Amino acid sequence: MPNPSTDSGAPAPLGLLSRFIGVVTSPKATYESIVAHPRWLGMLALTCLTVGLLVGGYLMTKAGQDAWLDAATNSPFSGQVNDQQYAGMQRIAPYVGYFAMLQMFVFVPIIYVATAGVLYLVFNVLAGGNATFKQVFAVVTHTGPIGVLAQLFTVPMNAAQGSLSSKTNLAVFLPMTEGSFVGRLLGTIDVFLVWQLIVLAIGLGVLYRRKTQPIAIGLFAIYGVIALVIAAVMTHFGGTN
Repeated sequence: MPNPSTDSGAPAPLGLLSRFIGVVTSPKATYESIVAHPRWLGMLALTCLTVGLLVGGYLMTKAGQDAWLDAATNSPFSGQVNDQQYAGMQRIAPYVGYFAMLQMFVFVPIIYVATAGVLYLVFNVLAGGNATFKQVFAVVTHTGPIGVLAQLFTVPMNAAQGSLSSKTNLAVFLPMTEGSFVGRLLGTIDVFLVWQLIVLAIGLGVLYRRKTQPIAIGLFAIYGVIALVIAAVMTHFGGTN
């Protein structure tokens, strides 16, 4: 299988803004250019900066800090918070916005590298593909614009309601399931994350010249298993508090 980045007649390189918009509006055509010219740094920086400013900026407000305190003290994993612990959280609250921004530049790259590493192993080592790690990493980082759109949708709604809850998971549509296993399972299924997985499947399909549907099915199967595990753990801890 020829390497897409070295094929003759490869698509012209696209600018950062064109790639950002293209992944949303025309992912297949955009990924053809990304695969041929696997630039990732600009998109990674833009994603981290934009999401960091949105989430961190909200957490720097009084409403955001109150929402963080509420979420931290009512988490299934927090247990019973005493007065001393709550006072410590209050002292930390003014700085959580800065921590959130820093986390975006630390954990997002780590997650992308880990994801690209697993995909490289599966498609190159196990499935016999010959893409470079740089190409796989570029495909992964260019799912970032969907994450940015998710925060552009979620943060203003959270700011208006003074909360930190997700507004884009399926549990929102079935509030009567809150606290149950089904509710927590639905809460792990996020519309924008599903969109990201579809975009990722398209990108991998372009890179490895495979059909998108089987790749998407595989990604959704993994997502489903992870969602079941998370829901089971949260139900267990939620039921023991």
